[in-house]
Amino acid sequence: MRTNVYVDGFNLYYGCLKGTPYRWLDLGALCDRMLPKNTINRIRYFTARVAARPNKPHDPIHQETYLRALATLPSLTIHLGHFLTKPATMPLAEPTPGGPKFAEVMRTEEKGSDVNLATYLLADAFRDDAECFVIISNDSDLTEPMRIVRHELGMVVGVINPHPTAKRSRALMSCKPSFFKQIRAGVLDASQFPTTLQDGTGTFTKPRGW
Repeated sequence: MRTNVYVDGFNLYYGCLKGTPYRWLDLGALCDRMLPKNTINRIRYFTARVAARPNKPHDPIHQETYLRALATLPSLTIHLGHFLTKPATMPLAEPTPGGPKFAEVMRTEEKGSDVNLATYLLADAFRDDAECFVIISNDSDLTEPMRIVRHELGMVVGVINPHPTAKRSRALMSCKPSFFKQIRAGVLDASQFPTTLQDGTGTFTKPRGW
């Protein structure tokens, strides 16, 4: 089946890539291994650009290098949301007796990616862009658009879960996708970009430590 894959970038990262040697992940190779009987029509990757932090000053450079690697895949497009940082008052987990119970913190939220993913999923399904629609995410916010595509439009809808099986979203499963697959470390290991890549700008390499 002609298949579109929608990748929730941060859900994928925090589900099975953070702190592993698999961050230099070739999403085209991953999709081919996870969906060997499908013809990948397009891959849509949803993320937001990160900002440098005192303890991780190189994160934006590393992310930009990875986005450059993804851009070498002809079937893949990158769709950017944004981060919103604002002050927020939060309760202390363990307040000192007689001391303050709340603290003001700077709260950073990634905005737009889940809405963008849901929008493209629905738009692509309505215009018959593919026969099968696969979501790489464990985010329960995607339950309703998945339900519409699966049960109102009658399309084949699959879920590829990047989080541990024990943390599988019950909400996503409640929309009864056509199939469900779990990402394993062995597939990640076998789906890495070459250390050195080339694009129209020149040659670049995997970030150190990745």
